[in-house]
Amino acid sequence: MRARSPWRTRRGPASVLVTVAAAVLLAVPLAGPAGAEPSDQPGGTSGVLDSEALDRLQQRAAEVQADLQLRQTEVAAARRQLSDAQADVDAARAVVDAAEGVLAENRAVVAQYASAVYRDGGALTPLTVLLSGGDPADVVAALGYLEAVDAHTAAVVGAAEEQRQAALGQQVTADAALAEAQRRADELAAEVADLEASADAVTAELDVALGDVDRQLADLQQQQVDVNTQTAANWRAYVGQLGEAGVVLPPAAELLDPVAALPAGLTPIGAAAGGAQQGAAQFPREPTSLLVLPAETVAAVTAAMNALGRPYAPGTAGPDSWDCGSLVSTAYGAAGIDLPDDQAALFAVSTPVELADVLPGDLVFLGTPESGLGHVGIALDGQTMLAADGRAGAVVVRRLPADQVVHVGRPSLGPRPEEPAPGPTGGALRVECGNPVHPPTFDGARSWGGYPNGLIPPSALCPIGVGGHSLRCDAAAAYRALSAAYAATFGQPICITDSYRTYAGQVRLYGEKPALAAVPGTSNHGWGLAVDLCGGIDGFGSPQYAWMVANAGRYGWLHPTWADPGNGREEPWHWEYAGS
Repeated sequence: MRARSPWRTRRGPASVLVTVAAAVLLAVPLAGPAGAEPSDQPGGTSGVLDSEALDRLQQRAAEVQADLQLRQTEVAAARRQLSDAQADVDAARAVVDAAEGVLAENRAVVAQYASAVYRDGGALTPLTVLLSGGDPADVVAALGYLEAVDAHTAAVVGAAEEQRQAALGQQVTADAALAEAQRRADELAAEVADLEASADAVTAELDVALGDVDRQLADLQQQQVDVNTQTAANWRAYVGQLGEAGVVLPPAAELLDPVAALPAGLTPIGAAAGGAQQGAAQFPREPTSLLVLPAETVAAVTAAMNALGRPYAPGTAGPDSWDCGSLVSTAYGAAGIDLPDDQAALFAVSTPVELADVLPGDLVFLGTPESGLGHVGIALDGQTMLAADGRAGAVVVRRLPADQVVHVGRPSLGPRPEEPAPGPTGGALRVECGNPVHPPTFDGARSWGGYPNGLIPPSALCPIGVGGHSLRCDAAAAYRALSAAYAATFGQPICITDSYRTYAGQVRLYGEKPALAAVPGTSNHGWGLAVDLCGGIDGFGSPQYAWMVANAGRYGWLHPTWADPGNGREEPWHWEYAGS
């Protein structure tokens, strides 16, 4: 006799087997474009962005962004060239000034010579020397003296004049270079203005197209809510059926040896490889048996069900937000089974069972050969799991991808000797709770969900609880936790000036601060993963900034290296969410 699934519900006089997926299909017909279904990663956009018109607009936006990036580089080069040319002009003018100073000094010296000769020898000329009737030798000497004075005067004044003329030539050349650099800078500024106008135009069109996308995404998100709700209802119905049948849930210790001893009225459950499964039993009845799990397992799954819909946030352990490890650890801890609170440590101690034998409450570990272990959740059946999911940004019911299962563990069997979890290979990023973890030095795009930068539908973001600010849902939950910890130290929450920044907002800011703002479409503000802060955090030497450096990483937030002191773009106020 086969054990009754916890997903069986009563429909009229007969009972039918209902899996989570079937329950959802019966209760909630899928809406939206043909073939569109919730993706394997809840919160994803499978089937939502399959619009040729939107694809064309996104391509135009990408082209504008690429041109802006190119022009940004050229503008920076032109500004450097303009600065260098101005420096050359200033240097040339300084040389001219110096040459004119030397010329003036030499002319003054010559004037002094002439004055001295006139004063000491009268108005000496070759004629006056001859008419004086002096000694012929004196005449010759006097004439030589005058010739020497004339030669010295010509040499000194001539050399100074040559220096002045050369300096004037350098100034003319430098002025021409400055004029050319200014012309190129003005030309690039005009090109950038045209590109920004193009960006404004394509943004307006994208806003209209994304209105439709937003409605479709909202439908998918509602389907996720319905999946969560129906799954929780099915679980409550299963627990209720156990009570109606008079089944008293046994402790885990009484189900460890199903062959030698089971509580009265229970029989073993077969394993896929033969024999009986440890950690579960069945209550025989017609037309099907009821699955009987340890009391601890039922309590843990019930606790996890109660967390459905709560935000995902790395490093948190409820009750307002969770990460994948803390949800498992807390749910089982409340049921009396102590477990670690991160995915790698859970993997290390979880006693394995075969995937073919997976039962509700088993821990399912997901990963890939490249990234290694990347997620942990609680199995609900062979196709479904419950997890605090980093990509969904919440505790959700999601598909269990069998091709990504690297381990299945059963907490009720107790711990095994520790085995290390598989890690990333070939330079792949580490993955936590389904979310890639970028190193602090990573300055690239943190794209997600298939959205263009700065064009994320509002329904895919979550408020942070301050003004109209919003972020990706896991980042928003992590920010709220970070702000609460900050308030415990400073008596007030974190001061914030900017969070998610639309593409249009990026264009406006770039126009206002082209030397500071990121090129539109490249800012992590546009992914909903960056904030600009104030209230003391915006100063490198402040206690508030020092606190952030010491504590923000525990909540997944970091200060990017490019914004650190001495790296060219010092921005103490700018912080980014790295996922764990």
